[in-house]
Amino acid sequence: MPDPPLPPSPGEPSSLTELKHLSSTLQATAEALCRSSRASEATAAHGAASAKVRAALAEAEVALRLLAADAAVAPVVPRAEVRVWMDGAFDMMHFGHANAFRQGKALGTHLIVGVNSDASITEAKGAPIMNDAERTRMVRSCKFVNEVVENVPYVMDADYVRHVLQKHRVDLIVHGDDPCIVDGRDVYEAAKAAGRYRTIPRTEGVSTTDLVGRMLLLARKPSLEEPATPTRCSELGESEHRGKLLRRSRAFLSTSRMNSCFARGTRAPAPGAAVVYVAGAFDLFHAGHVAFLEAARGLGDYLVVGVHGDAVVAKKRGDAFPVMNMQERALSVLGCRFVDDCLFDAPLHVSETMVQSFKITVVAVAARGPDAARPDGDRDDPFAVPKKLGLFTTVDSGSDLSSTKIADRIRDRHEALLARYHKKAAKEEAYYDQRHAA
Repeated sequence: MPDPPLPPSPGEPSSLTELKHLSSTLQATAEALCRSSRASEATAAHGAASAKVRAALAEAEVALRLLAADAAVAPVVPRAEVRVWMDGAFDMMHFGHANAFRQGKALGTHLIVGVNSDASITEAKGAPIMNDAERTRMVRSCKFVNEVVENVPYVMDADYVRHVLQKHRVDLIVHGDDPCIVDGRDVYEAAKAAGRYRTIPRTEGVSTTDLVGRMLLLARKPSLEEPATPTRCSELGESEHRGKLLRRSRAFLSTSRMNSCFARGTRAPAPGAAVVYVAGAFDLFHAGHVAFLEAARGLGDYLVVGVHGDAVVAKKRGDAFPVMNMQERALSVLGCRFVDDCLFDAPLHVSETMVQSFKITVVAVAARGPDAARPDGDRDDPFAVPKKLGLFTTVDSGSDLSSTKIADRIRDRHEALLARYHKKAAKEEAYYDQRHAA
């Protein structure tokens, strides 16, 4: 007998009750289909019809699971383990990647992510900005990911798809609904042929291409102390491309629903827990940030991360910064497995009221980089209060990576990346035009 419809929770909106009922109905229909298909597949006609219905049910299940995930309620629980595979370059990994992992995880119980090798990415579309170790560390740090596989080829042929399905016991191979074509060939054609392929909607307003475009708006400066300024318009190529780049820059705006999806599972610190507080811009959230947050989390039981607002970052680093707006930066932080809670639009100065309200026992600051501690005695020291209270410490993560160094990598390859940007941006525009016209 199929499971009965899930009962509504107290005060649960009727739409969510309906979603649970649809899920239970889908499961019952699938079981009935399996029983009837075994008897009817004796003929080719019945077999083909049965296959079409099963495919439609699979797509319906994907839609239901994504609805449940986006509604920020308890996900639809599969009857058994469902192992989901996703793969990609994840260059300059951002919250759009993390959101894809969140959606992919919602289709099953265990998410395995394959990270493409530098060599295969370079062959398919040009060298990545971040190296193998940096990209892999970012994927491992995402709280939605259960397992990581390194050195995955960019194009998965039939042999590699079979390898993935067998070695990693994969049930579904998932990718965004945007086309992924190399040399005129669908990267996932083998996965589709195996009948295990599913798509999820792409997160609008952000992509690696978009972030590179934003960075191309910045001009090189000889010192970290000197504010960055926008690049001269003449350096950005044709006016049509300039306009698209500028229009798409900082296009993403978060919502309370998106925030709640990323914050799912967040709990208050246990009584008596050692609460660690750190704060910063966390612009272009990268492996250096992850190394710092992991080290800071090791100082206590609970890590609260303050993300400075755009105005605070611009005052410290120049009007061209931050490259990502505060909502984007906060979502990137919330997606990190070492973070227990996030303070949006955190003040620059840590006050006594903050220490008392959050029950902070340690205030940690990076030992290097743009957010490093100021010398004692600085009249405008943001950490004067925690220093006076004996709560202040510095953390050396061992990483020299910074958003400024990433910007340098991009500017060092300005011409090549600008040409790639024009090509990729045109494809993204066409994808969104088609998606919104549907």
